[in-house]
Amino acid sequence: MITTETDYFREEDYKWMQEAIAEARKAEAIGEVPIGAVIVKDGEVIGRGFNLRETNLDPTAHAEMIAIREASQHLGAWRLLGCTLYVTLEPCPMCAGALVQGRIQKVVYGTTDPKAGCAGTLMNLLQEPRFNHETELLGGLLQQECAQLLTQFFRRLRGRT
Repeated sequence: MITTETDYFREEDYKWMQEAIAEARKAEAIGEVPIGAVIVKDGEVIGRGFNLRETNLDPTAHAEMIAIREASQHLGAWRLLGCTLYVTLEPCPMCAGALVQGRIQKVVYGTTDPKAGCAGTLMNLLQEPRFNHETELLGGLLQQECAQLLTQFFRRLRGRT
C-alpha cells in the first residue's frame, strides 16, 4: 500500500528529499529533465543520481539507475538491504524493476508520473506480491516542489515561460 499522508514523513525524509531535489537541479542545469535521486543507508547518502539520458544517449540513464549503481559500488553488493531511495518523480517500470531486483527496503517519491508511474499510478511494481521482494512505499513528499521543477522545465522547453 502506498502511503501519501504527510503524517508518515519523518524529519530526515525531508532532508533527504531536498538532496534529491538538489540532484534534479543538476540535471536541469545541463538541459536534462530535472529528476534526482539519492539512496540512504544508516543516515548516509551512498548513491546519487540525476537524469542523464540525453547527455549519455542512454535510455537507462535515469536518476534512480545511476543512484542504484553508485550505491551498489559503495556497498560492494547488488543487494541494497536496509537502504531507502528518495526520488523526485515516481519510478518508471524499468526503475521500479531495478529497485525490486536490488531488494531496496523503502522508496520515497515526490510527485506522481501519470504517463509512466509504476509505484501506484499506472501499476505498483514495487509492491507486487508475486515478486520475491516488496518495498515499503511513501509518495507525495515535497510534491509541489518536485512537480514544479518538471512543470517549469517543460514550459521553458516549449517556450512558454
